[in-house]
Amino acid sequence: MNDLHKIFLSLGSNVQPEIYLPKAIDLLREYGRVQAISTVWESHAVGTDAPNFLNACVLFITSLAPENLKEQVIHPIEAKLGRVRSENKNAPRTIDIDIAMADGIPVNLEFWNYAFVVVPLAELAPEFPHPLANEKLIDVAKLLCSQIWIVQHPGILKPIDPTG
Repeated sequence: MNDLHKIFLSLGSNVQPEIYLPKAIDLLREYGRVQAISTVWESHAVGTDAPNFLNACVLFITSLAPENLKEQVIHPIEAKLGRVRSENKNAPRTIDIDIAMADGIPVNLEFWNYAFVVVPLAELAPEFPHPLANEKLIDVAKLLCSQIWIVQHPGILKPIDPTG
């Protein structure tokens, strides 16, 4: 049997996000187990004058190795939900799914500078040490929430208790 991998995914949308975030999670369930879901957080788009993003974090359990996850799961889900990639990496999108952490190892440290990644992730892994700040994720999230505009939107996604 394949080993199971514990993957924290960051999901974001600024094109009908109330529709596309739940759809993305439903599609993820076709490829593995969604063990936990954060609440949704709204923040301004980064690097562009575009609609605000809604973001969430998901704990995803899969037999796929993290290096295969993007090609075999993430990109097909994004394509199915109408994600169009262009030269403008900050263009509005129906869905954006990124690997934030795989098997306890932070991925793409640049993501860890953004509240839209850290704040939802801190809901699911509050005691995890932030790889850049060397503080608990929950403490970094609280600091970020005090420094920038980010608003919680409970009720868009139904959280799952990871313990239960």
